[in-house]
Amino acid sequence: METIADLVALIDRHAAVDGNFDTVLPRVGVIRSSATTEPLHTLYKPSCCIVAQGRKRATIGDTSYIYDAAHYLVVGVDLPVIGAVIEASPDAPYLCLRLEFDRTLLNEMIAGQPTRDENPAAARVSETTPRLVDAAARLLGLLDAPEDAPVLAPLVEREILHRLISGPQGGLIRQIASGESRLNQIGRAVDYVCRNFGSPFAIEELADIAGMSSSSFYVHFRAAMAMSPLQFRTQIRLQEARRLMIVEGMTAAEAGFRVGYDSPSQFNRDYVRVHKETPKRDVARMRTSANFAGF
Repeated sequence: METIADLVALIDRHAAVDGNFDTVLPRVGVIRSSATTEPLHTLYKPSCCIVAQGRKRATIGDTSYIYDAAHYLVVGVDLPVIGAVIEASPDAPYLCLRLEFDRTLLNEMIAGQPTRDENPAAARVSETTPRLVDAAARLLGLLDAPEDAPVLAPLVEREILHRLISGPQGGLIRQIASGESRLNQIGRAVDYVCRNFGSPFAIEELADIAGMSSSSFYVHFRAAMAMSPLQFRTQIRLQEARRLMIVEGMTAAEAGFRVGYDSPSQFNRDYVRVHKETPKRDVARMRTSANFAGF
């Protein structure tokens, strides 16, 4: 059986420098950080993160999740996250395997299984088992056997999903797979906001997209996302504005207007509330920090 040390060696070899890298295996990525990082706003896709070494904190709304070599993270919908590596060093870097979910495959695997009408949080952390580590290491090990990967990778991916479905996060995984689950109803509204964050919308419009009443939608959205729909839109807007200023060199006024703000002063107030600094100071600091590579 492959061990956590084997997974460390594999990620260390296939992520030789710091960064977030896709691999040739479908939906599989590896992440490395040789130092702790300050909180960085990013968007997590529906996925499972299995850490081999180090520790990371992901904050969603008012809730924080710590995941490390003993705990894996599952995310069920697109989520704006404040992520920070909180344990890493050059000698023992943060190393993580990320597997994005294939909803079609998940739906196939849970076909015929009951899906309770529950409203779970859109992210959860659970204890990593030796069998999950074994499967993760065997999946990543196929990068060293390209002749075997097309045949064996789908089988090992199914094994990992089976471990997740049969484990403590099985309820969340079933919600991800089921097209008419509460989580996927919320997910349709989340997808709409992510694609139209620069345009005004009413809660009633999002509720209609989700197929719920306005009152029910608000309650279920907040329970799943740990924030209100308008707070979610603000997070998405500010993430994109930050990227526009850092990567494309826009001014705060230009970036704010691009993401949907009519008032520069309102943009600045929201930005300071979320990022704890004015846009100018935050961008200057980010451009000189290790976090800049994350953009």
